[in-house]
Amino acid sequence: MSRVTDLTAPRADVVLPCLDEAAALPWVLERIPAGWRAIVVDNGSTDASAAIARSLGATVVHEPRRGFGAACHAGLLAADADIVCFCDCDASLDPGLLAGFVRRVADGDADLVLGRRRPQERGAWPVHARLGNVALSRMVRRRTGAALHDLGPLRAARREPLLALGLTDRRSGYPLQMVVRAADAGWRIEERDVPYRPRTGKSKVTGTWRGTWHAVRDMRAVLRQPPPAAASPGDRAGAAR
Repeated sequence: MSRVTDLTAPRADVVLPCLDEAAALPWVLERIPAGWRAIVVDNGSTDASAAIARSLGATVVHEPRRGFGAACHAGLLAADADIVCFCDCDASLDPGLLAGFVRRVADGDADLVLGRRRPQERGAWPVHARLGNVALSRMVRRRTGAALHDLGPLRAARREPLLALGLTDRRSGYPLQMVVRAADAGWRIEERDVPYRPRTGKSKVTGTWRGTWHAVRDMRAVLRQPPPAAASPGDRAGAAR
């Protein structure tokens, strides 16, 4: 597998939730930084996604329970690196950009780094999906005080503190629940601009108004949840260093 080389970034695991992404996988996996482990979580694919991922050197985890959150959390549980990253598996985002995210976390400058998507081509981000994201970002700002503009899937944080958040959503609300609970626990959350490309293949969530509505509904339910007791990143990460 051809890998991007970054000698300054510490090792990390990259969780890649996957549902019928055979066409996108080669592009995505060849951009994983050298020395990192790609964890492709097959969430019930009917194409050759799992076989392609395995042939390209990725670790393949099978998660039979359908749902974006179910796939992400299965990947988190399978990870063993100190820092874990998440990235969509549809070639809309370049996982090579995660090296900068990991460096911020490893250096102690941030506890959770999120990619703020910047569309590079017309149609890369459908209007309904963008409007839903704007609405949710505003709700997050009101709920947590975190000045965020996007709830994008490209992100990095330390594994042990992530597990300590006790994430329970297994649907579209998983990325939002991670941000909300991290903010409630006092994490330093940072955004970095990232190019956003048209995805390869058909979107399973935000490709339609209906899919976007269901995602927004799941996320609103997350925002209504009371904050649980969770360890701060320093409480758990200190022991990991």
